[in-house]
Amino acid sequence: MAGIDYAERIPNNVDLTENRRLQRALLDWQPKFLEWWQDMGPAGFQTRDVYLRTAISVDARGWAHFDYVKMPDYRWGIFLAEPEAGRLVNFGDHQGQPAWQEVPGEYRGTLRRLIVTQGDTEPASVEQQRQLGRTCPSIYDLRNLFQVNVEEGRHLWAMVYLLDAHFGRDGREEAEALLQRRSGDRDKPRILGAFNEPTPDWLSFFLFCFFTDRDGKYQLASLAESGFDPLSRTCRFMLTEEAHHMFVGEAGVMRTVQRTCEIMREQGTDDVRKHGVIDLPTLQRYLNFHCSVSLDLFGSEISTNAANFYTMGLKGRFEETKKADDHRLKAATYPVARLDGERIVVQDEPALPALNERLRDDYLADCQRGVDRWNEVIRKHGIDFELRLPHRGFHRAIGAFAEAKVSPDGRVLTEAEWDARHGEWLPTTEDQAYVQHLMQPVTELGRFANWIAPPARGINGKPVDFEYVRRD
Repeated sequence: MAGIDYAERIPNNVDLTENRRLQRALLDWQPKFLEWWQDMGPAGFQTRDVYLRTAISVDARGWAHFDYVKMPDYRWGIFLAEPEAGRLVNFGDHQGQPAWQEVPGEYRGTLRRLIVTQGDTEPASVEQQRQLGRTCPSIYDLRNLFQVNVEEGRHLWAMVYLLDAHFGRDGREEAEALLQRRSGDRDKPRILGAFNEPTPDWLSFFLFCFFTDRDGKYQLASLAESGFDPLSRTCRFMLTEEAHHMFVGEAGVMRTVQRTCEIMREQGTDDVRKHGVIDLPTLQRYLNFHCSVSLDLFGSEISTNAANFYTMGLKGRFEETKKADDHRLKAATYPVARLDGERIVVQDEPALPALNERLRDDYLADCQRGVDRWNEVIRKHGIDFELRLPHRGFHRAIGAFAEAKVSPDGRVLTEAEWDARHGEWLPTTEDQAYVQHLMQPVTELGRFANWIAPPARGINGKPVDFEYVRRD
């Protein structure tokens, strides 16, 4: 089962040739996907040979192959993690029952909505990032961008497979709609707000990979617990690829911080813009924005939908099977922050509707570990500055804090205070213009833009100055 059939027009490890109806549906969708990729994929680089990894197995010991490929020729396909013999539904009202291989009829609409919402994020991020190749800080970084893009395309294939395989005509219509919506489009936007925000520069890209792709990790990990086994197996393999996307983000920000600190030490000044790097207060403002927008992706703190997903056995908690409780949560509580007049208080709420907040807490703890690693770079340079995650109530558009004005340190503000000070906390027009000014392409092998440090090592054992993207 671990091997992938590359003789097929659609690479897969699901015996696609044995299901002619499904095969026809996917072959009909394939040229539409390729048309979308040409229209909305990386602009200006479709004919370039790129050193990319391609899945050749779902075995963790050796699942990827590296070679040059033109992105439109990338072997997108359908890969599910190995089945677990005797797998059970591990939570909710169906706990202890055999995991479902087919969609339970009573949960059909709910499960389809979960899959569509996750699937919609995959092409959205490609659309958001399509112009970034024109301002790459290095060929190394350009290749990493394209690796992220093609894998987001493959994740779209994974969700479309589930829709076509298990939801009939409704699923096929949803698969078509995934190619019709557009990030930021006024008439047909993507489903979730963060995926309609522009990604105009590489600092935004790195922070998107760190924060927003990390949300993807936690959503996929929760869906990987699903009692619907095909969804679980699909998400388990997607998580293998998602790890690289978060690495690109964390390492990219770390290299940006490192270069800024080097200039601060060399020049003996905090005023580093005149030296062509990104000052740490500006980086903090960008961090605040991307963290807050990504926190909205977890939904409202108290959510009937989240409770229902869990009770139905469709979406679990992060690392559900490692938790030492009854996995039903009917009588359990969980602490949740909320507004109480002009204060933010924490009070225990029923655990089931608070599941979004529990996942948000897991996510924030993971984000903090990455921020700690960035701060270690700053400390090693002897600089008195600390990057911080903003308070969960800061700059929120969804949930208990949507109507509130909260500072990054968690103070509830008046409208006037917010208007007077939000420029200290979020990227200003001047910040955006300065960062955009730095985005000049560097395409000489082994060279990097002045604002970012080189990586410590190359990709797949190759040197940093390897030709990761060939010239036309």
